[in-house]
Amino acid sequence: MKSYTLEDIYTADKIPMQRERYLKAAEEFENLFGEKPTRFFSAPGRTEIGGNHTDHNLGRVFAAGVSLDVIAAVRETDDHVITVKSEGFPQDVIDISDTEVKENDKNTSASLIRGMAAGFIKNGHKAGGFKAYTTSNVLKGSGLSSSAAFEVLIGTILNGLYNDHAVSAVEVAQLSQYAENVYFGKPSGLMDQMASSVGSFITIDFKDVKEPVINKVDYDFAGSGYALCIVDTKGDHADLTPEYAAIPQEMKSVAEFFGKSVLREITKEQLLDNIKAVREKCSDRAVLRALHFFDDNDRVPAQAKALEEGDIDSFLRLINESGDSSYKYLQNIFASSAPNSQGLSLALYIAKSALGGRGACRVHGGGFAGTIQAFVPNDILDEFRKKIEAVFGESSCYVLSIRPVGGAEVSL
Repeated sequence: MKSYTLEDIYTADKIPMQRERYLKAAEEFENLFGEKPTRFFSAPGRTEIGGNHTDHNLGRVFAAGVSLDVIAAVRETDDHVITVKSEGFPQDVIDISDTEVKENDKNTSASLIRGMAAGFIKNGHKAGGFKAYTTSNVLKGSGLSSSAAFEVLIGTILNGLYNDHAVSAVEVAQLSQYAENVYFGKPSGLMDQMASSVGSFITIDFKDVKEPVINKVDYDFAGSGYALCIVDTKGDHADLTPEYAAIPQEMKSVAEFFGKSVLREITKEQLLDNIKAVREKCSDRAVLRALHFFDDNDRVPAQAKALEEGDIDSFLRLINESGDSSYKYLQNIFASSAPNSQGLSLALYIAKSALGGRGACRVHGGGFAGTIQAFVPNDILDEFRKKIEAVFGESSCYVLSIRPVGGAEVSL
């Protein structure tokens, strides 16, 4: 794999700013370590586009790498020590000659660094020391997966420095998930890491969880006439764990009615044929959430097909259908435990009103609080942003682009 230029990664209007950003990172590296960096790396955040709450029942998802990323100025060392200073955070110094899981390091960036190195070694690849200064503009708590971007960044550095980029983007994503599951201690899925590592538009089919099927979807979003916006409603995710946990639990309860563990093992027709008995055993909400699963699972390949055929109108229609299904049937737009707090509902209303029947919008990520996603025609983008920020405040509407490459070495 070659290194990429700024022009390969970023849109033309962002090149001057990005060049300045990388040069500033190099300056910070030199101030910190007393020598110049020799190489630069980047990994993007991601956005979920289709398949809302389908992955935990082994469904399909549609995701993409976005223009916000974490970058690193790096210099290889001749020892087994990885030193990473991330802007705004304490410095991590990890001796990777010890790859044992450290209970005291769980839930820290140090655990992710050690886990990535351990994963490379476990899979027969090389790993060694380096110094890095990193800085990120991936929004935290926005559903854009800043943690996955960091994991993929460390993997991309190890891949470039010690493996001549021979480790595939898919394997880097799998090793990132391994680091997060085993070393960090969070049982995450694979979507976030895969979208960051591979970049562009991708579909992932989790039917065989050990060997998910990943397909890259070629589409020039920059030429579509639309901008991708993420709207931060400034909602609080605290105390919402029971709401999130109920979704997979209720979906799986429907599968268990048929003697299966996940919804992917049954069909929508089975559910509809037995719906009276399932309602009585599992609850109406469980049935509705299961129906959402089947419909959103089917939308993913339809969305991919629409983009592959250049049919942006059908793609946007499917985005709106997915959002409508999440609102009515998945019911993850506001928490039933906090009915007075409905930032996502309000954001969807404001967005639909501003779009005036054009574009598309939907909940983004887990739901209940946080962000929505909107595809906005370029000719009304400024007005859309103004209407959103009048409600949710300045800088609540982030205008992004789809990034054509994932984790990458960058040549300035």
